[in-house]
Amino acid sequence: MTLADDHLDLRDEDGPGPVRRTLPWWAFGLANLAVVLVLSLVSWWLLVDPQWSALGAYPQPYTALLFWTVIATVWVGFTFQWLGPASLDQPWRGLVGIGLTIVIGAAVTVLLAYGWGAVDPSFAATREGGAGFTTGNLFVLFGFFFYVLSAVNAGHWPWSQGSRQPWTGLGELTLVLVPTMAVYLVLILPNLAVWAEPGGSLMSIPTVIGWFYSLVVAAVLTGLLAENRPWSFAGRPAAVAAAALVGNAALGTVLYFLLLAVARLLMGPDNVTALGDAVTLHAAEIGVCWAFWMIAWANVFGNRPTRHSPAVNIAVRVITTFVLAALTYLLYYFVLAQHVLHEPNAGGTLYGDALGFVDWAVLWMLWYVLFLGSYGLPEIADDTAPRPSVRRGQSRPSTRAT
Repeated sequence: MTLADDHLDLRDEDGPGPVRRTLPWWAFGLANLAVVLVLSLVSWWLLVDPQWSALGAYPQPYTALLFWTVIATVWVGFTFQWLGPASLDQPWRGLVGIGLTIVIGAAVTVLLAYGWGAVDPSFAATREGGAGFTTGNLFVLFGFFFYVLSAVNAGHWPWSQGSRQPWTGLGELTLVLVPTMAVYLVLILPNLAVWAEPGGSLMSIPTVIGWFYSLVVAAVLTGLLAENRPWSFAGRPAAVAAAALVGNAALGTVLYFLLLAVARLLMGPDNVTALGDAVTLHAAEIGVCWAFWMIAWANVFGNRPTRHSPAVNIAVRVITTFVLAALTYLLYYFVLAQHVLHEPNAGGTLYGDALGFVDWAVLWMLWYVLFLGSYGLPEIADDTAPRPSVRRGQSRPSTRAT
């Protein structure tokens, strides 16, 4: 499956049209990556760059705006399944969707920092070092896992059983808020609230982020690269949802230790020493690089290979995207962050924060590929790719079952 809307049917019912321009699967993928990279870099230099941008928004409130806009993108595209923008043609569908996510992300950021922050200073924009923004935006860490799992792994259960939009989205938004808020209250506020006491939390913030983002990686891996295996074998929708929740939590915990070990190896012992206890954050830093490539592989590279057995297909996808993630991690921390993005030192010889820029690129990937449907590019040529025929510039939703 892909992250594209699994219920919105955009197939062309007008019969054969003029011959369309096409690209081989690999060229289609590279073309999308090129557009996403250009959009990410140019917008970064204009809006975020610590040296070049006049806005002075780095790292806060930029990070808060980014995180809340990412979760707003999940809500609009997946939780509510494009309710509203779905009726528009491209590029207006994508542009309206993008504008809506930006408005939601900015509104939540402002309301938390300047509204609720006036009541609870833990969230106040005036806290030193942007700590108030950080306290609020870390809610998204848990929200991204639970809302993506609900839509991609659990197939919108239980709201998929006879419910229609907007009731499906409202029900899912409300229900998933419960575990998200519970985990947030247990793991974040005892660390970052103004009343927090040293040593009074279950985990440090770097460890919380590293571990829980590994759960996000597990949900994306099983939902996209593995096409919801093995959870789909559970049978009934309720059993699939339960298996996905428990299984992704367990798999993500294993991935945390794997990703942290790989990050330590890639950064070298001197940087491990320089980071100290904060090194646990880097399970998430390499994890977000992997998430970027998994989303790209499933949505613009046709989730290759597709012709072998499921086990072989999944193994090749996992290895390919993980190698690309490791290379991206190295390139980002040792070259791009310092010399291209002008980010500050992060400890030792490392620069930047991949959860900032790479998440920025993930957001642009979701916007351009899923919201705008790779608008302006020729279509993918391979007939075996799991994509229906669509009008040029429209989204290419998955035809595989969730």
